[in-house]
Amino acid sequence: MQPSVLIIGVSGFLGGYIADEFLRQNYAVSGVDASGTRHPVRGELTRHEYLSIPSDAFHALLKDLHPKVVINCAGSSSVARSISNPSLDYQANTALVFELLEAIRLHAPDCSFITLSSAAVYGNPTRLPIKENQNLRPLSPYGFHKLQAEILCQEYSSIHGIHTAIARIFSAYGRGLRRQVIWDIARKCAIYGAVELMGTGEETRDFLHARDVAIAIRLLAERSEFKGEAYNIASGTEVSIHDLASLLIHAFGGQEPASFNGRQDPGTPKNWRADIRKLRSLGFSPSTSLEEGIGDVHAWFQAEVKREFASETGE
Repeated sequence: MQPSVLIIGVSGFLGGYIADEFLRQNYAVSGVDASGTRHPVRGELTRHEYLSIPSDAFHALLKDLHPKVVINCAGSSSVARSISNPSLDYQANTALVFELLEAIRLHAPDCSFITLSSAAVYGNPTRLPIKENQNLRPLSPYGFHKLQAEILCQEYSSIHGIHTAIARIFSAYGRGLRRQVIWDIARKCAIYGAVELMGTGEETRDFLHARDVAIAIRLLAERSEFKGEAYNIASGTEVSIHDLASLLIHAFGGQEPASFNGRQDPGTPKNWRADIRKLRSLGFSPSTSLEEGIGDVHAWFQAEVKREFASETGE
């Protein structure tokens, strides 16, 4: 019998990549979305339901499927929106995790649960690379709400014996992602041919292609302890925004280097580089270099996105 996986937010950016990875490994994959498909899964899902959580319909689905693993890929991912609307962010990133854990406790207590958290729980780390046991000091409502969701996982593991694991995603990117810094730079290259960005350019991030994120999540599903522990999901490599912009501008055939306005967005940390030894102990190794990943994003833009900007450029 095929092992079964239920993915919450299966049509989201990472949800689709994760579903495809499990399908490639011959899992039976079902998915739940709150609304219409945004990033279609390339393979065939066993079931795909559109429903609200919490709801009787979700409880019935969980009892019917009784999956081996539930993976939460849903939620908000905007620091800026978490500041302007913290209530909405809390519902998406904290309250939802509580409802999922409670449904599992009631209807599928022997299944395992993975939630996608964020490196935002670290805030500005006191040292690099960032280890999972470092102090957690979020800078934004988004980071605090992700941390509260992690605490819920630890609570349900400790008190109720639910098998939980936490995936702290650093800077994921790839085809289909229409937000965050790589999208911003690519869009400006495509429309204006010139790139101006926030900050100084010396800020750093740890980028990991979504295909590798998906592989890491599968390894967690197969090999993690499921005792409420957290894993850094990253490449372990620190890249400055200045160097990232140079790679993208070169890929798009630009000549002018990026300029930086020196202003810092509230809630945005300065430097990130993950210690991924814990993830490597499960057999993980990044398979897509940043250069290869940028080439993939450029090809996606050329094939699918560039024509969307024709009206903005007057072409």
